[in-house]
Amino acid sequence: MRRVLLVWFLITALVLAACGGSVEEAASVDEPAMEENTEAADEMSDGLPEVNPLEVKGDIITAGSSTVFPLSEAMAERFKDEGYADNITVDSIGSGAGFERFCVAGESDISNASRPIKDSERESCAAIDRIPIEFRVGTDALAVTVSKDNDFVDNLSMEQLAIVFSTAATWADVNPDWPAEPIQRFSPGTDSGTFDYFVEEVFDKDMEPILSADAIQLSEDDNVLVQGVTGSPYAVGYFGYAYYQENADTLKIVAINGVEATAANVDNASYPLARPLYIYSDAGIMAEKPQVAAFINFYLTYVDEEIERVGYFPAESSVLEAARQGLLNAMNAKE
Repeated sequence: MRRVLLVWFLITALVLAACGGSVEEAASVDEPAMEENTEAADEMSDGLPEVNPLEVKGDIITAGSSTVFPLSEAMAERFKDEGYADNITVDSIGSGAGFERFCVAGESDISNASRPIKDSERESCAAIDRIPIEFRVGTDALAVTVSKDNDFVDNLSMEQLAIVFSTAATWADVNPDWPAEPIQRFSPGTDSGTFDYFVEEVFDKDMEPILSADAIQLSEDDNVLVQGVTGSPYAVGYFGYAYYQENADTLKIVAINGVEATAANVDNASYPLARPLYIYSDAGIMAEKPQVAAFINFYLTYVDEEIERVGYFPAESSVLEAARQGLLNAMNAKE
């Protein structure tokens, strides 16, 4: 009972702080009243307390994955549209650079990532007294694309995909029925979680083949990659599904192993390049800046209403519920 009451008090204190109240206001609730609300506390542990953006005060800084960027930007815009009046920054700098800003410089409150955090990055966070907490916010189907002017590539096996982004000089080297034209390759840069994921899945974590490939252009800006692919019928690139969807009038998505990147194929895990999307924060940050906890609360509450419009796919309900429970745990961790 005492533990339940403590949890109830801590959650109430954080919510009041996020909405302009104080811990003292929470403490003013007497123990009998708290005992009467034990059942409500138990119910609250199954879902997040409601956030009113009008009452949230204080700036928020997020940075990281260019893939997660459109989703976090959409959630930030909705937060503002519903009344949040202070500043929220969403920087697209790549997952690796985002973790560096979060774990080394300690400058951001939330790190966006299209891959899980590495052990070395956790160690960097620990050095500045941060313990990264992972929140799964959705799923991306990494899109391998060619120009709409490409009339010969509709499908690639995983083996062919590896050849396309490494040793093949021309498309005929991949399939003799295809043109003997040089392959122009466009890839996210090495700071990108998308690059890390692609190398892990296609090259078994060995980045040397792709970095040694001829005629490859690396960029942390997905829009640069889109422009490169659309510029030639012999170009190929990969990036988050949202960037394909935004440019579907000029791009063609390639099936992988005969499986198209659709919501159904992402849900049933048959699409080989489906991957989770994350945001990370820290309990200490949320205790010091209740507005960060409030925004993550808002994000996890409404992400499924925004994610498909942005161009990604909802996480399974059990996964999203685990993220919400993780937030409740994080809100109490420092206490």
